[in-house]
Amino acid sequence: MTQPPAKRFPVPPIDKLPEDIRTRLLAVQEKSGFIPNVFLTLACRPDEFRAFFAYHDALMDKEGGLSKAEREMIVVATSAANQCQYCVIAHGAILRIRAKNPLIADQIAVNYRKADITPRQKAMLDFAMKVALEAHVLSETDFASLSGHGFSDDDIWDIAAIAAFFALSNRMANVTGMRPNDEFYLMGRVPK
Repeated sequence: MTQPPAKRFPVPPIDKLPEDIRTRLLAVQEKSGFIPNVFLTLACRPDEFRAFFAYHDALMDKEGGLSKAEREMIVVATSAANQCQYCVIAHGAILRIRAKNPLIADQIAVNYRKADITPRQKAMLDFAMKVALEAHVLSETDFASLSGHGFSDDDIWDIAAIAAFFALSNRMANVTGMRPNDEFYLMGRVPK
């Protein structure tokens, strides 16, 4: 049974939501078979919902030097460091699907340094973790390391922006008590 979204901030009935938000929720439900609790939880604040998902989509759906799986790696690693159950579970599911690897999300969530990833991806996650946990100590050495692995300035911006954006998401998920939908736990682990 799917866990309901956080109760502290009640979700308005779907039919009472603004048309654009209702349309997005129903489209997500049509595609995935359920509505992720993050959509339901944020729906109580329509302007913030729109801004959140506009920035999310700009970061996570774009083409560039980072693959979509690598973008999800950043989310899983930094969300684990921020102790965000919702994002680790939900984005872990997306990572398993995008990487076509049923093991990778758990490896990255527990200890990305021992995960089956490339040295380039490890450097990416080292930087992302520094942004998420101690951005105030970043130095030119950190940027040089990424450049040495072939990351462009745009890629470095993306790594930093994803880590920073999900720090916000992690904190709001924890504040609201957001729980991962049960459906996320098996996604990408077993063949359909």
